[in-house]
Amino acid sequence: MATTVPEPPKIDWRRPEDSGNGGWRNLVPADGDLLVRQDYSPPPSSTAIWVVLFAVTMMFAAFTSALFVRKGSSLDWQSFKLPSILYLNTLVLMVSSITLEIARRRIATYMGSAIKTKSETPARWLDATLFLGLLFIIGQYFAWLRLRSEGLYLATNPSSSFFYLLTAVHALHVLGGLAGLIYVMRKLNQSRLRRNQLVAAARYWHFMGILWLYLLVVLWMKL
Repeated sequence: MATTVPEPPKIDWRRPEDSGNGGWRNLVPADGDLLVRQDYSPPPSSTAIWVVLFAVTMMFAAFTSALFVRKGSSLDWQSFKLPSILYLNTLVLMVSSITLEIARRRIATYMGSAIKTKSETPARWLDATLFLGLLFIIGQYFAWLRLRSEGLYLATNPSSSFFYLLTAVHALHVLGGLAGLIYVMRKLNQSRLRRNQLVAAARYWHFMGILWLYLLVVLWMKL
C-alpha cells in the first residue's frame, strides 16, 4: 500500500524590505502567519524593570526585617522623633508621581499626533518631575542635618544607624530614577522615545514613592 508524504510548507525567503514583516527574524510561511502562533515576547526593558523592582523589594525587606529583630533583641535601643521635614518630603515625592503620570499620558498623545509643535511638547511635565525629585533628595539631606544637630550620627545608636541606612539607600535609588528620567527626556528630545522605555521609567518612579511610604511607616512605628 502506497504512503502519501505531505508536501512541506513553503517558506517565503524574501528580503526584509520586500516582505514588510520586520526583518530576517520573521520568516513567514507562504500560506500562513507565523507570528500568530508565536508566544508573546515582552520588550527587554519591561522584563528588566520587574527584575529590578523585585531585587529592590527583597533588599528593603531584608533591611526592615533586620530592624525588627535588632529592636526586639536589644536593650540599648534609643527612640527619637522623626524630623518633621520627612512629611514634607513625602508630599513632594507623591506630587512628583502625579506630574510624571501627566507627562506619560501627554507624551503618548504627543507621539501619536501627526502634527507636532513646540507649544504642545509635554517635556515641561518631565522637568517638573525631575525638579521635585531633586527637591526630595535635598529635603532628605536636611533631615540628616537635623539629626546631626541633635547629636544622632550613624554610629550613635542602632536606631539612628537604621534611619541613615534606610533613608540613604532609598535616596540612592531615587537618584537612579532621576537618571532614568533624564534618559527619557533625552530620547524624547531626539524623537526616539519608545513607549516601553517611558513605561519602565514611570513604573520605577511610582515604586519609589510606594517604597518611601512603607519606609516612613516603619520608621515612625519602630523609631
